[in-house]
Amino acid sequence: MPLPATYGYSPHPVPLPATPLVYSRPAPIIARYVMSVLVIVGALWGDEAKGKLVDVLAGDADLNVRYCGGHNAGHTVAADGKTFKFHLIPSGILHENCTAVISGGMVVCPKTLLDELDNLHANAKTTGRLRISKSAHVLFPYHRLLDRLEEEYRGARRVGTTSRGVGPAYQDKVARFGIRMAEFVDPERFPERLRIALAMKNRTIQLYGEEPLEYEPLLDEYQEYAERVRPFVGEVEREVNEAVRAGKRILFEGAQGTMLDLDHGTYPFVTSTYPTAGGACLGTGLAPGQIDNVLGVCGAYATRVGSGPFPSELCGSLADRIREEGREFGTTTGRPRRCGWLDLVAVRHASRISGFTSLAVTRLDVLSGFDQVGLCAAYDIEGTRVDWVPTDMAELEKAEPLWETMPGWSGDLSLCRKEDELPAQATEFLRRIEAFTETPISIVSVGARREETIILRPDLLW
Repeated sequence: MPLPATYGYSPHPVPLPATPLVYSRPAPIIARYVMSVLVIVGALWGDEAKGKLVDVLAGDADLNVRYCGGHNAGHTVAADGKTFKFHLIPSGILHENCTAVISGGMVVCPKTLLDELDNLHANAKTTGRLRISKSAHVLFPYHRLLDRLEEEYRGARRVGTTSRGVGPAYQDKVARFGIRMAEFVDPERFPERLRIALAMKNRTIQLYGEEPLEYEPLLDEYQEYAERVRPFVGEVEREVNEAVRAGKRILFEGAQGTMLDLDHGTYPFVTSTYPTAGGACLGTGLAPGQIDNVLGVCGAYATRVGSGPFPSELCGSLADRIREEGREFGTTTGRPRRCGWLDLVAVRHASRISGFTSLAVTRLDVLSGFDQVGLCAAYDIEGTRVDWVPTDMAELEKAEPLWETMPGWSGDLSLCRKEDELPAQATEFLRRIEAFTETPISIVSVGARREETIILRPDLLW
């Protein structure tokens, strides 16, 4: 039975035209330069010297956009004879031509931000501009307190957070209870927003048996921060999209690494946001089709901070040697990092999730002097060989590494500026990484300084 005419149904189909209709793709509204948008992603658990590469690449960028995380992340950059430690500000700000952008996908501790700015102005010869999104969320002392209390409550199953309050700040964002930067810098709206938020948070704090935080001192302190932050705040998402349309060179960077991604990492031992390439779209309003290249960064060996499965972890004197040679201590917390051989299974997992168009291999110089170097090529999980990263962390926690060993190399790699200057064994090591992960290597880092960088495939970057 045909539907009533009120439903818009016609019992008589419209006849097809005698000849097929021809549809043509409309011409693009604008033309962009080829390879103008590059996303840089940590391939494992972060701390892969991504900050150094951001600094190197930002020298050719118009904008350096940080798209996720908070001051739980840390970059150490050696430039102009000085060492800079960044937690919030993209390290591209060290280049006069580059605008550093804190996007709406981030949570921002104003005190940390201003401390970084003061240090920059005191020590950097020149700096680029800083822009902060109106939609970025603000992190407050009650977030830090709740972070500590929640970790203590977890007991033996602690996540191993930095206790900087980033997780609780993202909880407020998802619960639609957070305070955005636009409200924070508005002297009329901020006092009432803080009053409501603090009243609710104090109830939770008291449930843990802690004393509530006082409103007036907190308001006074953060109003002072707001005065200083206000000039940097604006319509960042519109500015970034206009820069993309204009063909500007834009470098997007996430915090931490793929294996700490909220959905695709070693949950629950993960961060609270999206370090993968897709996070660049979520955190900034960038359309997926506007990404030209994705650079995955992994060390020549693997590290991890905090709790959670780490299949290729080493123990004893070998791990201690890597840690000391690589100075593997957290930029943010100073904690010693867990160290192991490079996990090729996890790197390939990251490459497929983010669509790496190339890899950067860092800290190749650290392994100089080892008789043999190892690579994890598969896992043994209760007698079964597995060459992928299981989604269920109960399975990954049982994983034993299946190793490949390769001859080591010697010499001071920091002096190398071309691939053919590297020892043959080191080159073979790089070729094995490429073959297993099915991802070409475009950059090799052989030291902490800018010039200690070998660009193999510039065509895979910009």
